[in-house]
Amino acid sequence: MKNLFAPWRMNYIQNANKSKGCFICRALESENEEKTLVLYIGEYTIVLMNRYPYNPGHIMICPKKHVKYPYDLNLQESSEIIEVLSKMVKVIEETLKPDGINIGVNIGKASGAGEEHLHFHVVPRWIGDTNFMPILSETKVVPESLEDTYKKMKEGIKKYGNL
Repeated sequence: MKNLFAPWRMNYIQNANKSKGCFICRALESENEEKTLVLYIGEYTIVLMNRYPYNPGHIMICPKKHVKYPYDLNLQESSEIIEVLSKMVKVIEETLKPDGINIGVNIGKASGAGEEHLHFHVVPRWIGDTNFMPILSETKVVPESLEDTYKKMKEGIKKYGNL
């Protein structure tokens, strides 16, 4: 048997049910953007990297207002989310050069969201980014550290984001 070391997962395992409040709202209140993985804060929108990503560059675009459903947003909030989502897709394409991108929305805890705070996932995909690991061992290998991806994304926003 071979071992795959993923030491960052222990933090998730030990703290998954201990966190107080919404992680998105906590990120908005934090003054340490790097620690909370905040990439951008707009008038109505916050962009975070996913702390437990499917792939490098996996981000979440969220309304600043804590709502569960898209219909709870006004026109300005909805418009800004779509505008920021479009610009972040451009940043990901130019910065990380993926072969494709998945975009999805989580609404409610039953969707796998873990939070009742509406958020849009943007996941860069590369040909061959899925291999035998998820099938044989229910393990996904993420080939880059969060810190390295965070730095690339922040630079990409400066260069390509126009946010």
